[in-house]
Amino acid sequence: MTVLYLAHTECDNSLHKSALEALTAAKALADGMGSDLVVGLIGADVAEAAGTIGGCNAKFYAVSGPEFADGRYASDLAAAEAIAKACSPDVVVAPATSRFSRALPGLAIRLGGRVDTHLSGLSAEDGKPVAKRWFYRQRMEGTLTRDERPWVLTLDSGCAEPFAGAGAADVEALTVDVASRTKVAGMECASEDQQTIRPDAALLFVAGAGWTKKQADGATHVPEAEETIRVFLDATKSSLGSSKSLVDISGEGGAVISFLTHMHQVGQTGATPRHPKGLSTCCHGEEPHVVGWRFIKERRAINLDAGCGWAQGKCDVLYVGDAFAIMKKVNELLG
Repeated sequence: MTVLYLAHTECDNSLHKSALEALTAAKALADGMGSDLVVGLIGADVAEAAGTIGGCNAKFYAVSGPEFADGRYASDLAAAEAIAKACSPDVVVAPATSRFSRALPGLAIRLGGRVDTHLSGLSAEDGKPVAKRWFYRQRMEGTLTRDERPWVLTLDSGCAEPFAGAGAADVEALTVDVASRTKVAGMECASEDQQTIRPDAALLFVAGAGWTKKQADGATHVPEAEETIRVFLDATKSSLGSSKSLVDISGEGGAVISFLTHMHQVGQTGATPRHPKGLSTCCHGEEPHVVGWRFIKERRAINLDAGCGWAQGKCDVLYVGDAFAIMKKVNELLG
């Protein structure tokens, strides 16, 4: 049997952290099944990426060139198909990036196999591959097996440790002709200050509805709340999250924090971030919100109520106090 690991390079020709995590899972799966591991790389120039993971003791294939620098369904699918046909894999493992989430379901169709996406884990049981996936807004984890081959699997970020093992790699280059009506004109990226959702940030900062409620003086201070949160995010480059009540408050005619959307919501939508640390402010620790924090390794909260939900064994540290005053002091210390 053969396990094929697929990855694409980033703009700087490196491999993203999620790609390194998927390689760890793919290698463990291959070892557990007693199968051969094959690595397939796609990108403008894959030499650096191959050297980063050359120590995985696998056979390397690559499809490279300017036309494979950016994500495009036609070119990514053609490259993945060429690599798969070169090694005839039983299982294909790849990171669940936006680029591969578009292309790899098509790969499964072309190869006559099956695909499962956004998995939370892979393992080998009795010499067969077993996948794990969250269901019901990530409250239940199910195990999946399939008899169809090849089985194409994409793994979500944060489900394995990044692979570390640089070394020399002998890469066999494959030639692929791509005929596509789609041309990549360029890429516009939001600046780091504009982009407040940062999956790789060390800290997740979550704002709750308390920021928009009346304060001790009987008035709301939404502009002040926005400025306090922005200063903290700019200084720490942390990722911003929100409770459901805050992103929904506009429907109730209440004042809103202008840069918060449903994309920032944690918990109720099934979003479960995996940052090393989390700081919840003005949130009461309701069950859906806490469920969204299950993978945060160190959880802290700020709330005026010492008996709030966070105090009931749901966070490591609870700061009882006014979030406005505490965060202003934190911003002063950050300089």
